[in-house]
Amino acid sequence: MSDGTLLHVPPAQSPAALGGASPLPVVPPHLRSNFAVLVPAFDELENVPALFAELRATFDRHGLAGEVIVVDDGSRDGTYEAALREAASFPRARVLRHRRNRGKTEAMVTGAYAAESEYLVLFDADLQHSPEEIPRFLEALGKGVDIVTGRKVGHYDKRGVSSIYNRLSQTLFDVPVRDLNSMKAFRTEILREIPLRHDWHRFFVVLAHAQGYTVSEIDIELFPRRAGVAKYSGRRRVLVGVGDLVVVWFYLKFSEKPMQFFGGGGLMLIFAGFLVGLLTIVLRVAGTMPPFGYRPLLTFVVLLETVGFILFGFGFMAELIATLRTEVDELRRRGGMGG
Repeated sequence: MSDGTLLHVPPAQSPAALGGASPLPVVPPHLRSNFAVLVPAFDELENVPALFAELRATFDRHGLAGEVIVVDDGSRDGTYEAALREAASFPRARVLRHRRNRGKTEAMVTGAYAAESEYLVLFDADLQHSPEEIPRFLEALGKGVDIVTGRKVGHYDKRGVSSIYNRLSQTLFDVPVRDLNSMKAFRTEILREIPLRHDWHRFFVVLAHAQGYTVSEIDIELFPRRAGVAKYSGRRRVLVGVGDLVVVWFYLKFSEKPMQFFGGGGLMLIFAGFLVGLLTIVLRVAGTMPPFGYRPLLTFVVLLETVGFILFGFGFMAELIATLRTEVDELRRRGGMGG
């Protein structure tokens, strides 16, 4: 297993540029068929034919025989029907469908539970990454890491926002990769094991790394979208992403020991209330009247003590919930091993 150090591998060239001059990735024999390309798709009708054609060309070129799982996430433009037509002549290809748009996270989870292979390669339907990257990810997985992420190189429109987001993530989570929202390859069991809330697909690597899974990185090239419109853009997405970033940080830092946050803050407020109350008594005994009188001090004492005890109670209840969650997780693991 890897220790999580980065793999500095240059991006793959396009098939036309390869021309036989560049060495092909060395995909381990056990990985040539033991993987699934997982493709979440939402309103990507125009890209579906090219997607299957280029996946077929990559599979043939590198001798791959993996699964292809397209999860149509409630498309309204005929993506599902087009994918069914293309999958009919593609070995080991399946098309799953959400009746309504549920989000990329849910599409990933649906595909993971449907996969029969040990590894997944997450690939976007917009073809902004080349299918020629897939063998490179499989080659990297063959070195023993659990997750391989792609770091986008070159120019792209959202580089500024993406850089800030990734820098914040590195600072908060100490994860040994520089791009959390790109093409990935990983063990299927990880996506099945880690519970992901809506829109938490961008934190999948962070959550997995926190569970002890090893992570590595390779450089990949980002191409312009060929057709359709971007589904994950706009200022609202930035605000939602930052909000989720804070929630995930809080979840990872305090979910196992919530008393450290709630209980610690509560005790500090209780102690502060005690000090303010003691000061009020001293002033009263000394006959020193504050300019605003004693009543505001007494009200402040009541406020500090009330909020402090409430926070402490929250911490105690959260500890009980965390204990129950740990027991449920342990029972789930035992059930999985027994099955």
